[in-house]
Amino acid sequence: MYFLFAAFVVVVFLVYVSRRPSSFRYVRSITISAPASAVFPHVIDFHKWEAWSPWEKVDPTTRKIYSGSALGVGANYAWQGNSKVGSGHMTIIESRPSEFIRITIEFLKPMKSTNTIEFTFAESGNQTVVTHSMFGCNSFLGKLMGLFMDMEKMVGGQFEKGLASIKQIAEGRARST
Repeated sequence: MYFLFAAFVVVVFLVYVSRRPSSFRYVRSITISAPASAVFPHVIDFHKWEAWSPWEKVDPTTRKIYSGSALGVGANYAWQGNSKVGSGHMTIIESRPSEFIRITIEFLKPMKSTNTIEFTFAESGNQTVVTHSMFGCNSFLGKLMGLFMDMEKMVGGQFEKGLASIKQIAEGRARST
């Protein structure tokens, strides 16, 4: 009797997990007091991410490999770090100067997934609203993890830190020129 009840509970739980959203989108924005032309270069060049990306600070010994184009469409960045950073690679697949960047990101460890990252730059006067988003499909494991971890808050929080760093860098440069 207990076995049947336990099996029923497991089946109901698995059905519940499988019916969770099959896609996700995390979005954060910040207003930067600098023109888009002063902000865009910090994102279009993977070599410059070290100055602002919060993930770069999690494991300073992360092994990085840059390949393809030096920057812009075709630029590739691969990393291999500790268990918190994992490993994977990114490729810039679309770009419009000072307006938009689209990147594919493939995580290999700790959990395999392929997602899309976008940055938009909306200039208004001497300010630019920078929006950082990531979206993709939720695997069963991703849906399960979402029950126990607030991925939107965790990833979104990292986006907020990164955007704040970009703001500090771009506004500092804008003031000095």
